[in-house]
Amino acid sequence: MKTEHMTEDEKVLHGMGYAQELHRRMGVFQNFAISFSIICILSGGFGSFPIALSSGGGFSLTIGWIVGGAFALIVAAGLGQIASAYPTAGGLYHWSSILGGRFWGWATAYVNLLGLLFVVPAINVFLYSITKDLFFGAVMGQDVSGWSTTTQIVSVTAITAAQALLNHFGIKLTTLLTDFSGYLIFVVTILLIGMFVMAAPSMDLGKAFAFVNYTGAAGGDVAVESSPLMAFVIGLLYPLFTITGFDASAHTSEETKDARNTVHKGMLHAVLWSILFGFVLILAMILAIPDMAAAAKTGWASFNNLFIAAILPSFLGKVMLVAVMLSNFLCALAAVTSTSRMIYAFARDDGLPMSGLLKSVSPKYRTPVAAIWATAILTSLLTAITTPLGAFAALSTGSAMYLYISYGMPIMAGFFAEGKTWTTYGPFRLGALSKPFAVIVALGTVVVIIAGHVFVPSIAADPVAKTDFVPGLAYYTIGFLVFLAVLWFGLENKRFKGPPVGDDIRKRQALIAAQEKALEGS
Repeated sequence: MKTEHMTEDEKVLHGMGYAQELHRRMGVFQNFAISFSIICILSGGFGSFPIALSSGGGFSLTIGWIVGGAFALIVAAGLGQIASAYPTAGGLYHWSSILGGRFWGWATAYVNLLGLLFVVPAINVFLYSITKDLFFGAVMGQDVSGWSTTTQIVSVTAITAAQALLNHFGIKLTTLLTDFSGYLIFVVTILLIGMFVMAAPSMDLGKAFAFVNYTGAAGGDVAVESSPLMAFVIGLLYPLFTITGFDASAHTSEETKDARNTVHKGMLHAVLWSILFGFVLILAMILAIPDMAAAAKTGWASFNNLFIAAILPSFLGKVMLVAVMLSNFLCALAAVTSTSRMIYAFARDDGLPMSGLLKSVSPKYRTPVAAIWATAILTSLLTAITTPLGAFAALSTGSAMYLYISYGMPIMAGFFAEGKTWTTYGPFRLGALSKPFAVIVALGTVVVIIAGHVFVPSIAADPVAKTDFVPGLAYYTIGFLVFLAVLWFGLENKRFKGPPVGDDIRKRQALIAAQEKALEGS
């Protein structure tokens, strides 16, 4: 096989047993922008705002944001170290397989995939919500009380289809849009900070750090009535709902130039800038709230009420609303990109049903079109199933919880493998911080699991959703674990081989050459 004209990226990829099927068009900023776009503080930072406000008040919003953000940064550093050594589209799945074995990699893939599939509808339903309530309701003055669950399902499906279509036509178009999204988030956040501060009745920063347990009726029943400690733990879901999805930088490794030196920077910078800008935005929002207790009591409506009162009265505020809506659309667009690359990479190792189709790449657009449309179909089905059940809180909470579990899995595998079976490292290393960071990730993941299940309990009756029973997150988790156990012991333990290792990599070189030749000139 000729190697004299291969780039270093291609050599590294071939050395792991994979062909360069996807276009490498992304640079440092583009790799950063796709993760920054998925994090999107204008999405989770707004949609999850009531969670922190209605749990620990200003303290959960500010100190909780700092604590949760610091944890996310440690997680990103742990993943970045592994990404620097193994820059593949499979990301978490591939790393867990290499460092922790075939089953650990397979389980990581399914947990990560579940989290990613939950992310897309979580963002798009929030986009639908603010479009309905703020744009058509507050700005256009339309009566949206008659909009039904069917309206939501059809609207979210149409939004998702548009995002899949844009992904279909190539990473160049997607990159242009996510680049724009990165700049848009910065500009809109700065303008909104100024507008919230100008709308503030006073500069009383004390309320931004005062802890009040608003769980239960005092917080509009956003969170179940809990102890002060659990109220703070539940509030930590706010930053983790927001600062998630940064594994997109890893999932687009095979479309990134100089991936070994770039991917970890994309993740770390996306998390860091989200923490900094998000914190200032949160302070400004708190200042703009006249009465914290009254705002918390409005529950899930607290953000909408604040935005209507502080931002929407001016023409610029209405422009900002449209910009926030666009940011959320592009956020989910990047999430579709990330999810489809995960599906493609896992299917490439025959880890999914219909892998032959899902691992196919369009010769014309050099994108995994089947994986893209599978993402759109599956996420639309999730929306259709959860909306009538009133179970969307479990879906949106699960998106953060399952993603952080999947982030912790390769990091813990690396904890045990480092210096033993893991001896191939990349340019970015944590050194003495590697193992302490892994311990923090493990402990933090346990906290996230507890918080997620406490925050979304089963409800016997929900008059708003008009259902007799709303399943809590525990039902999702138990069902998912049963599904994994049946699938692994019933089929995959015998069938699934995992990513290529050892002699398998050498044997695949001829296949790699054939795959790349088939795509030449496209």
